[in-house]
Amino acid sequence: MEFTFVSGDLGLDLAGTVGRRRGERVDLLATPADLARWTVEAGLLDAPPDVDDDDLTRARALREAIYRLASAARVASPSTAPSSETADLDLLNRVAAYPPPAVRLRAHGVLERTGDLPAALSAVARAAAELLGGPHAALVRECEASPCTRLYVDLSHRRSRRWCDMRGCGNRAKAAAFRARAR
Repeated sequence: MEFTFVSGDLGLDLAGTVGRRRGERVDLLATPADLARWTVEAGLLDAPPDVDDDDLTRARALREAIYRLASAARVASPSTAPSSETADLDLLNRVAAYPPPAVRLRAHGVLERTGDLPAALSAVARAAAELLGGPHAALVRECEASPCTRLYVDLSHRRSRRWCDMRGCGNRAKAAAFRARAR
C-alpha cells in the first residue's frame, strides 16, 4: 500500500490514511510498521521509530480527532466549535505540546531529522493546529470524487479545486464524465 501526501497539510495527510470513510473503510495504518513507515515517507523522521500497538492506537485517535476538527472547520470557524469537540482539541493540543523532531544540518547541505514517534506526531499535531487556527482553515475541502473522502487545503488560484489529487481522483472523475458524454 502506498501513502499519498496531496492534502497540503501534514495533519490532513495523516487523516487521509483512512479511505472511503462513508463506505467500506480502508485503513492504511493497519500495523505499527505502517505507522513507522508513514513517519519516514511524510518526511518527519529519517529512520522509522519504534512503534507498538498502543502507539498505533494513540496515532489513530489523533488522526480521527484531526479529521473531525478539520471537517468541522469546513462549516464553521474553530472559535465557534461545539463543546463536543473539546476532547478533540485537548488531544490535539496535548500531542502538539511534545517537542517535535530534532533537525540538524550536516555537511554538504544534508538535513537530518531524528526523534521518536511522539515527536513525529507532535509535528503533525502542530501542523494541524496551525492550519485549523489560521486563515487557511476556511479553505479545507473534501474531495468530490466518490468514494474518496480525503480532506485537502484548496490553495488553487480561484479556490475551485474539486479533487484531492488530479492524477488520481480528478483523472478518474474526468474519464468517467467523458465516458458518460460519449454514450
